Amino acid sequence: MPKPVEVSCQKQERESVPKREDVRRKETMTFKGEPVVVQGTAVASPYDHSTPAPSGAATGQAASDPAQHGEKQETRCRDPIFAFLLYGNVAAIVAVAGIYGTAAFNQSLDEATSGSNYIGYIIAAIILGIIALVLAGLTLPVLMCMPAALIKVSLVGMIILSGAMVVIAFMNGSIFGGIIGAIFFLVFLCYAKAVWSRIPFAAVNLLTACTAVRKNCGAIVIAYFMTALTFAWAVLWTISLMGVWEEVVTKNCVGTQSECLAQTSSVNYGYLFLLFLSLFFTEQVIQNTTHVIVAGTVGGWWFSNEGGCCSAGVMGSTIRALTTSFGSICFGSLLVAILQALKALANSARNNENQIAICIAECIIGCLESILEYFNKWAFVYVGLYGYSYIEAGKNVIQLFKNRGWEAIIADDLVGNVFFFLSLAVGLLCCAIGAAFNDKTQFFVEYAPAPGNVQATCAGIGFIMGLMLTSILMSTIASAVNTVIVCFAEGPAEFEANHPELSQKMRATWLEFYPSSGV
Repeated sequence: MPKPVEVSCQKQERESVPKREDVRRKETMTFKGEPVVVQGTAVASPYDHSTPAPSGAATGQAASDPAQHGEKQETRCRDPIFAFLLYGNVAAIVAVAGIYGTAAFNQSLDEATSGSNYIGYIIAAIILGIIALVLAGLTLPVLMCMPAALIKVSLVGMIILSGAMVVIAFMNGSIFGGIIGAIFFLVFLCYAKAVWSRIPFAAVNLLTACTAVRKNCGAIVIAYFMTALTFAWAVLWTISLMGVWEEVVTKNCVGTQSECLAQTSSVNYGYLFLLFLSLFFTEQVIQNTTHVIVAGTVGGWWFSNEGGCCSAGVMGSTIRALTTSFGSICFGSLLVAILQALKALANSARNNENQIAICIAECIIGCLESILEYFNKWAFVYVGLYGYSYIEAGKNVIQLFKNRGWEAIIADDLVGNVFFFLSLAVGLLCCAIGAAFNDKTQFFVEYAPAPGNVQATCAGIGFIMGLMLTSILMSTIASAVNTVIVCFAEGPAEFEANHPELSQKMRATWLEFYPSSGV
């Protein structure tokens, strides 16, 4: 058996911040399942506890107390009942689409496309999609080259945008809106001042996440595939909706067309809720499955230095997410989907009486949805890393915020601003490229387009393509950032052994604020 890895560190005073040149470390490759030796003491990997950690291991808060950290779970299906609920949901929508929706969809499609030719727009969308993919791919090296600068620019950009909204509100005569906007502008200013010193730590998190995704680029391919799957599900659900609408509303309509439209306000909200729940449930499952796959992939890179397009980390995390952990993904997704369905139902009832009560209910449901989505984002990291059930993962999230508190939230929020602005920038570039197309462009000459402004339509297509495809890549990196934050709290010793240069940067920035943490 190979000898344990040794990582030696000079003894530092806890009151002072250690300088980078004062730290000397010796590192070699870590073998999965074997202890890491830090300052002469063997420490078990929290990702694989085949070697127990000795008591009193002095490696800092993140590797010294296994009781507070995750452990790799035995291989078995967790929360399976919720996976069966998803299977039933998909089967029901397929059945409804096949029985009722196909005829209604074909009729609507014939009416919408009669006398029109959309081939030119399809060709433009393909060209703009390819350009958007290339531009989105270029954002990854940009993120790795200057993460701190991008975070600062995005933070300043949010302040400028909020200030611009205040000016626009006052110019349009909206005094109340301007006052509210000014309050938020001041809040943004205070927030920027408070978190500015945390930017170096967020930048290293972003750099580490980009490195992990670049080393395991298969996760990006999976993310794009899941997006295509989401689109296919939306089309299938739309066909089902049209079939239900045809059966429940149109066929039961009596009178003129205007009278039929008036009757739609009395649609059965039970059917509507079930349809909304079906839509959001499956969409949430697809989105969270991608998140879990990325988390497991980054965990493999962090703890075992796995890498490659189809690495063991990518393949293993994909298999786990679609099998043993799929029920846990469905559990958390169903909770959010219920809130989303209730919110959509409240929004569809706005034309009825009691609009104030409906507005208040919609606001409360929206707040609960946002809180639960944020909680799920961290819970699914633990599902991907260790294979926990949803409830057990939730307990670990609570422990994470007890240990890391606002630092995890700040780092996550700062990089989120970067992702928004990069997606917006690529969308605007593709919009400008799309605006160069017009009815004199070759493929629009060959295929006479439907009536309308070709230039404006292509610009809109370009913006949507650029924004959507870049957002998919950015969401993959965002999942990786969340995983890096968790892994740094869980296993800094393995990070030091497998990726010493990145580990040194992250430790140095962390110790600038918490010199007594011992990480």
